[in-house]
Amino acid sequence: MSNITFTMIKPDAVANGHTGKIIDHVINAGYKIKAMKYLWLTKEQAGQFYAVHIERPFYNDLVSFMSSGPIVAAVLEKANAVADFRIVIGATDPQKADAGTIRQLYAKSIDANAVHGSDSDENAAIESSFFFNSFERF
Repeated sequence: MSNITFTMIKPDAVANGHTGKIIDHVINAGYKIKAMKYLWLTKEQAGQFYAVHIERPFYNDLVSFMSSGPIVAAVLEKANAVADFRIVIGATDPQKADAGTIRQLYAKSIDANAVHGSDSDENAAIESSFFFNSFERF
């Protein structure tokens, strides 16, 4: 079990002005931000990040969406970081997300669901390293 997880505030939430509210929500949930950057992914970068889904029918739409506007990438620290963050963000479908979760509050749909959160300790390390070359310092 790791104390690190990775998140991205997705283009829909950035465009809708929810970045500050989501960051505040994360901090109030007890996370420390260890690294953060604001950037606009190219289609190539989005494709590389989501390569695990390349065979899935939604892959091309996902890559297009994730390269449609700026995102905020962040490495977060807290005990039991990955599992706890999955609770904080809520279900992928905001209609099924628990009240008070990030997706219930700020997402519009299962596709435009406001945030990404790592699903395992291994993926948290891989995803963090994708955006932050000095991840090993965290």
